[in-house]
Amino acid sequence: MPRGLKQTSSTIAIGFSALEVIPNTFVQSTVDLNLSPLDNEVFVVLAIDMNPFTPDAVAGADTKVECTVTTTSQTAVSGLDDSNCLAVAQTHIKASGFADGGVGFQTMGMETPPANLDFIGIIATNDFFVQCQGRNNIATRGVNGKMYGYRARADASIYSALVQSEVLSA
Repeated sequence: MPRGLKQTSSTIAIGFSALEVIPNTFVQSTVDLNLSPLDNEVFVVLAIDMNPFTPDAVAGADTKVECTVTTTSQTAVSGLDDSNCLAVAQTHIKASGFADGGVGFQTMGMETPPANLDFIGIIATNDFFVQCQGRNNIATRGVNGKMYGYRARADASIYSALVQSEVLSA
């Protein structure tokens, strides 16, 4: 457990989804954690499992579905180079130049890093955000997933620093 935090719950699994309304259009969903700012409550993220929908197999066209989970609202699908991005998942079908539907590929930022880390992120504000966008798909696409973590209480100085860091880096 991170220093300055006191765990106040057992491990919690929070389901989430983001579904396009129009094919190939960016969508973002907000997931409320119901944290108590009066109690300096934060959410310590242990792991994230994301399952993006399979892209459409379109002859002669590369298709994909990109998804991210972030601690702040975004205007596009993010990347792990963004300090607010906790997880990335992508599925691709490479068919450009082929007469058939192509070959599928899936790439994901590992759900839990290959080290003995205590956590992969801390969410200090009340929400986290899930983004998704397809490319060259005929139908709408999306992502489903789960975030695993626990609630914790931070001391005042750590809570203030976490909130300020999260908000100012948005």
